[in-house]
Amino acid sequence: MKKLVLSLAVAVSALTFSGAAEAQQRSILVVDTDRILNECTACKAAATQLQSQVQSGRARAQQLESSLKTEADSLEKAVQALGANKQPDAALQARIAAFRQKQQQGSTEMSTRESTIQSTQAHVQQQIGTKIVAIVEQSRARRQASVVVTKASALASDPAIDITGEVLAALNQQLPSVSVTPLPQQSKPQGR
Repeated sequence: MKKLVLSLAVAVSALTFSGAAEAQQRSILVVDTDRILNECTACKAAATQLQSQVQSGRARAQQLESSLKTEADSLEKAVQALGANKQPDAALQARIAAFRQKQQQGSTEMSTRESTIQSTQAHVQQQIGTKIVAIVEQSRARRQASVVVTKASALASDPAIDITGEVLAALNQQLPSVSVTPLPQQSKPQGR
């Protein structure tokens, strides 16, 4: 009888230990954020639109560069035609000043375009990131896990604790698209 009770006690403690070990193992979840950012519907659509903006910017930069180069070559020939000791006349000086102004305007335009694209990328990332965090938190709470780590930060993980598919499906459902616009401007407080 003592052997039966002892055997039963050992079996119960073994089950309890394995259950506790399993619960402890399940207290960590893994999510592959790289996969989500590459595969989510809103992510792909936003990436396509951002790529289009980048290509448009490159085309505009090439157009500006080409037109400025043509004008720069013309001005250089005009200055060389003057000779070493002669100063440009008023008309040529006006053309040079106008060219420099066009260069500055082109530089400002490209800088503004680049800033707009960077702001748009940040806005897209903010929208997607906020939703991913909310979905991951819901999954963590539902599974009563202690922590969720990205797959990239884990050296190795059990596929049973990977919630990437669940998070991706929820993200596609809850966030089918994002606004591909620059970050909203914060209004500055009025000073006295």
